[in-house]
Amino acid sequence: MVNHRVNDYKERTIRQAEHAVFSMNDPRWGRGDGNGVKNDTKRPQDGKRPNGKDEGPPDLDEMWREFNRRLAGVFGKKPGNGAPRENGRGTKIGLGIIIGVLIAIYLGSGVFVVQDGHVGVVSQFGKYRQTVPQGIHWRLPYPFQSNDIVDTSQIRSVEIGRGAALSQGNVRDASLLTNDADIVDVRFAVQYQIKSPTDFLYRSVNADDSVTQAAQAAVREIAGGLSTDDMLYKDREALRARLMESIQRSLDTYRTGLQVTGVAVQSVQVPQQVQSAFEEASRVRQDNERARDTAQAFADQLLPRAKADAAKLIDEARAYSNREVTQAQGDAERFKEVYAEYSKAPAVIRQRMYLDTMQQIYSRTTKVFVDSKAGNNVVYLPLDKLIEGNRQQASAPASASGAAATSAPATAEGPQARAQGAASASAPAAAAPASAASAASGASANAGGDPLRSRDAFRSRSRSEDLQ
Repeated sequence: MVNHRVNDYKERTIRQAEHAVFSMNDPRWGRGDGNGVKNDTKRPQDGKRPNGKDEGPPDLDEMWREFNRRLAGVFGKKPGNGAPRENGRGTKIGLGIIIGVLIAIYLGSGVFVVQDGHVGVVSQFGKYRQTVPQGIHWRLPYPFQSNDIVDTSQIRSVEIGRGAALSQGNVRDASLLTNDADIVDVRFAVQYQIKSPTDFLYRSVNADDSVTQAAQAAVREIAGGLSTDDMLYKDREALRARLMESIQRSLDTYRTGLQVTGVAVQSVQVPQQVQSAFEEASRVRQDNERARDTAQAFADQLLPRAKADAAKLIDEARAYSNREVTQAQGDAERFKEVYAEYSKAPAVIRQRMYLDTMQQIYSRTTKVFVDSKAGNNVVYLPLDKLIEGNRQQASAPASASGAAATSAPATAEGPQARAQGAASASAPAAAAPASAASAASGASANAGGDPLRSRDAFRSRSRSEDLQ
């Protein structure tokens, strides 16, 4: 726009200068008919008819002679009709002024303005000279130097691909072949701007074509390495990032001077002819994924519980195993100790074991044995006290057996102490036959007073009989 206005100003100035030059040699200029003063002097060269009327066209020969005469006056020559030569000093001054104005206009044509967001590139004889920022600058006039203004802030856009509604429009097709030999239609837009003005001017012919070719090559490369499901159902952000990176790499390889600012993936779909089949397959795929997610959620809920139950069972089994092994080891140690003492006095140990066993058996029963030979005395049986006593006696051996299981590995002093106890117990056992009768008679005599004594007497009598 600025260059156009400067050219118009140049042409208008040249026309005014030519008009001034031709008017300087006109004798009527400034004092003729143009000032409203009548000049009755008639010249035979006025180009008018002899009768003085201005009717009819002018004489062309006379106009040509007048032009030659004025032109000769400009260059300082005498007029062709032998008229006296006019003053050439004024002519030279006017000519100098005109030449100065023309030179100023010519030099002023090198002034150019770079707007905000633009960059000026100056070339000298077609070769790059310099790059200038925004502002007012001057260069040598044409043909020595020239300038180009490049808009580096404008965001340009190129659309790649087509949709169903634009199948007949002026939009480039982007049907691609995927990795699994299916066809998909990809539609996206690429936004770019000028990054390097010099590369843009001297290395790029058409920016839109360069971006379009780079975008098509990039999307073909990416689609060739992905499956149809990846193109249709995966994250579009990853596809957009890969497209942007690949397009920029191609533009930088050819030094086009362009910078990709964004890629907008508008649609990725299969051809219209197989759209229904792909939608059905998509629904089936979604159902499968939903069922898989449900099963996974159930498994995630069930597996921790099952693992906890299994760990609990394993711990209980280990505890039971340890308890049984410990008890068995204690019983084995006890048996070994008893056997060692038994080998020293078999009869005494057998009698002691028999008595302990009978005590355990009778302590857990609710029956009361009464000797009928003791007499016909009435026996009082406090059943409630007997039952309570039997319960306490039944709980005592259980606690004693648990304590014995924990203290089964005893020291060497244990067997000796037990042997001494068994030896001391053998004395009353040996004397039991001798005193069996007296104990039985005493028990029968006191049976009416204490039923527990009668039971003890009966037991003593039974043991004495067994010993006999």
